[in-house]
Amino acid sequence: MNIVLVEPEIPPNTGNVARLCAATRSTLHLIEPFGFKLDDSQLKRAGMDYWQQVRWHRWKNWNDFASSLPARTQLWFVESDGPKRYSDVSFGREDYLVFGRETAGLPKPLLVENSDHWLRIPMFNPESRSLNLSNCVALVLFEALRQQGFSTELKR
Repeated sequence: MNIVLVEPEIPPNTGNVARLCAATRSTLHLIEPFGFKLDDSQLKRAGMDYWQQVRWHRWKNWNDFASSLPARTQLWFVESDGPKRYSDVSFGREDYLVFGRETAGLPKPLLVENSDHWLRIPMFNPESRSLNLSNCVALVLFEALRQQGFSTELKR
């Protein structure tokens, strides 16, 4: 699987997602600009010693990232108000799960342009704006891995 963070702002969230990517052997794509420096101590602390195990790419902007993708790449945009729940679609092994900035989410034009692949995580309390970014990534990623039968799971 591929995890894409578009303009992440909070170092511990990105560090947690990096650790998740290391544990699941997912590739992490970080799209600039960032709300922190990559040598930020909070980023490193949250990712702990997993950073050397993470396959990751840094992209200058969305266009550079998008132009690098192979034809027929499947992107899933996870953002509130999406027309489909994340659990109601079928994920492929090489799909990209795309998440936006913590304070602003994904750009509306990107979501509208990709409305068939705009997913939401159900919310139940109208007074809660959203879940933590790293929690959202974990929810959707593990659903995608579950659908694939956890085929690469380590059996200890």
